[in-house]
Amino acid sequence: MNDIYLIRHTTPAIARGICYGQTDLDVTESFEQEAGVIRHHLPTGIELVYSSPLQRCARLARHLFPAQPLSLEDDLMEVFCGQWEMRHWDELPKDEIEPWMADFVNIRIPGGESYLDLQHRVGRCWSAITGQATDRRIAVVAHGGVIRSILAGITNTPLINSFKVFNLHYGCVVRVFGKEGALSYETLSNIAPPEKEQHKPKSFY
Repeated sequence: MNDIYLIRHTTPAIARGICYGQTDLDVTESFEQEAGVIRHHLPTGIELVYSSPLQRCARLARHLFPAQPLSLEDDLMEVFCGQWEMRHWDELPKDEIEPWMADFVNIRIPGGESYLDLQHRVGRCWSAITGQATDRRIAVVAHGGVIRSILAGITNTPLINSFKVFNLHYGCVVRVFGKEGALSYETLSNIAPPEKEQHKPKSFY
């Protein structure tokens, strides 16, 4: 299998602590700089590009690979946060957030998805992508949750542990490759931001 490069989008234009999931956010003014770092870790010869249709991913995909075919895949979108979209994590009702925090793999966000829901749809898309990688080098531009679910799948890591095992920052680049009949990966770039991301209430940190 040829290499597949997993790329997380650059820093989104959103205040820290806001739950945003599938909200179609723009990117910050550091986009060009972050994209330059990403490009430095990519090879020439990428032939196919897959991306989430959300602009923080699609814009990066078009910027990095202007001459390559781009396939926008709804299955590569971030987890849908339903009624929590664009609300502050610290202001979510305890009777909603506590059960989800106890089992976010299986319990759906009100009006949205669970992590298992995300893994199922990402898995469909990932199977199609790997089928194309038999003779083509591919890039996938997506979100943190999407990339974690892919890496959890190829390493047999339980989803509940994926956030601890795969600490993926904005703009990270991960190479997936075939090794001894299985898939493996290596992290090529993963620069920590000045301020840590917040994707749950502060009381759970």
